[in-house]
Amino acid sequence: MKSLLFYEVLGHSLVMLAFLAMVVYVLWSRRLLRRNVRRSSLVYWFILAVGVFSAGFNGLRFASMLSRHSELPASVLDVASEYVSLIGLSVGIVLLIGLRVVAERRDRRPWRVLAVGAHPDDIEIACGAAMARLHDSGHAIWGIVMTAGERGGDSTVRPGEARSGASFLGLDNVRICAFPDTRLSESGGAMISAIEEQIALFKPDVIFTHSAHDLHQDHRAVHEATLRAARNHDTIFCFESPSVTQEFTPTVFVDVADYIDVKIESIKEHWDQRGKPYMQSERVKGVAVFRGGQAKLRFAEAFEVVRANFSRIG
Repeated sequence: MKSLLFYEVLGHSLVMLAFLAMVVYVLWSRRLLRRNVRRSSLVYWFILAVGVFSAGFNGLRFASMLSRHSELPASVLDVASEYVSLIGLSVGIVLLIGLRVVAERRDRRPWRVLAVGAHPDDIEIACGAAMARLHDSGHAIWGIVMTAGERGGDSTVRPGEARSGASFLGLDNVRICAFPDTRLSESGGAMISAIEEQIALFKPDVIFTHSAHDLHQDHRAVHEATLRAARNHDTIFCFESPSVTQEFTPTVFVDVADYIDVKIESIKEHWDQRGKPYMQSERVKGVAVFRGGQAKLRFAEAFEVVRANFSRIG
């Protein structure tokens, strides 16, 4: 009887520790869940609740057995709890390990992609889904942002939000410059030098930047600076910002049906800009639906082509 009690206590102790470890892992992997799972909040709270419940239940069983020095009779609740524990542990381990394997499978990086934006949220809004898809396909992505966004928000937090959003999408590196917000046209030469420096350092195969068909003066300035800095580069695409004009005429579309939620989550990293209409999920999805309709897809992001060497990028 004592031997049986020992193994019972040991079993519950190990299960309790396993669930506590799973809870810690879930807390550590919340961004991984958001990045790879639809309805990630439900999955997150389900696994966390099962882990906490099961760890607590097994802890109580463990304490009760020690205090009574005898086996507790199995009840319906005990049996049900054991099944919930087993199912929750299995689902949690398989899901989280699977996500970790997918997230870390980044050995092949056939392309180097450089995204050039004017403000801290431009890359996420304009081409966030395409960047996430490129990252998950194994490509290396760098970003460069020209301003800290001081005229449109809090410049003490926006650079950090830009880094957080870029990291969420999978960008390997992002540089935040400090050129004057809303007056980038006055810094054309310096911006060209900054972009040239990134091109020389990273040697990108593909460059994404703003369109010339844009009402925002900073976006047009960045477009011109990028084209001059990349004057010898053979593959440049222009992305769509909320301020493009009717002259924006895309001819390349990227299927982002599996990444529209990732794009929305990356935009949410820009908490300082949450009140802007174009930051709202419905607006973001609406643009993707419209471009998807043009491309005969469900959701798409659209790009103008400055020039494209498709033999280089496949």
